[in-house]
Amino acid sequence: MTRDRVANPLDDTTRTAQAPEAPVVADGQTHAACLVVLSGSSVGEMYRLDKERVVLGRGDKVDLRLIDDGISREHAQILKEGEQHLLEDLSSTNGTYCNGERVQRHALAEGDKILLGSTTILKFSYQDRLDEMFQRQMSESALRDGLTRAFNKRYFTERIDSEFQYANRHRTPLSLIFIDIDHFKRINDVHGHQAGDYVLMQLATLLMSMLGEEEVLARYGGEEFAIVARGSESPAASVLSERMRAAVAAHPFTHEGASIPVTVSVGVASAPAPGLRAAADLVARADETMYTAKRAGRNRVCVAGETPPLT
Repeated sequence: MTRDRVANPLDDTTRTAQAPEAPVVADGQTHAACLVVLSGSSVGEMYRLDKERVVLGRGDKVDLRLIDDGISREHAQILKEGEQHLLEDLSSTNGTYCNGERVQRHALAEGDKILLGSTTILKFSYQDRLDEMFQRQMSESALRDGLTRAFNKRYFTERIDSEFQYANRHRTPLSLIFIDIDHFKRINDVHGHQAGDYVLMQLATLLMSMLGEEEVLARYGGEEFAIVARGSESPAASVLSERMRAAVAAHPFTHEGASIPVTVSVGVASAPAPGLRAAADLVARADETMYTAKRAGRNRVCVAGETPPLT
């Protein structure tokens, strides 16, 4: 096993270690091998290593996709050989590091820290079912909005930053959709705050059911939601937005026997576009376009740079 020190990635120093064995619980059953994201855009998430080969990278066809500009498309892989899990670099641009040292091939042990790219740190761990359940609950608490189960604003902020950098570097499209419930204060005033919470939960569930794997829904704040659509150009994002707007308007929101009419105003902004130098610029443009939809009469979709519809 060859390992290069971080201070000198070209150092030929080698060391050999005994391959660690997987821990065994009291009943003789082996714990499941997992990776837990300690830092990066997916912080808190856990991935179970239940395949013979798991490829890590930022490409679309890897097993474990990590959004980090310093990670190669196919950066590293984890191989299961008997009871061992081996970390192997796949000729990545910036290298694969374990416990602070650059590695080419390394037998993983409980608690090993893996660094990929500039910000992503993974922890290798053997977890039993209770450990796994607890970690997933912790992940959900850190990344999800407690009411709607959409991703929270913290996750959204990290994700849109990473996605914008990725799109800018690789010259791929990225769309951001902002959605705001029309007259939400009126819903709370007329039907009560419990009804308002019900509408938020139902709306989030409806929207998430309409999204693909490359689209992420987050609760941006209050009655406002945001959808990050990776690889989606403005026309496709506009079509998706109109489908969602129509679905919300047609959905029966009924709380304690009372029918609640719900519509949304939607703003779409896409990159690349003039004047968009950072993720914050894209967020501001999508938000402003959403308010354009509200000023144009609500219950409609507006696209940045296009004339608002009259209907």
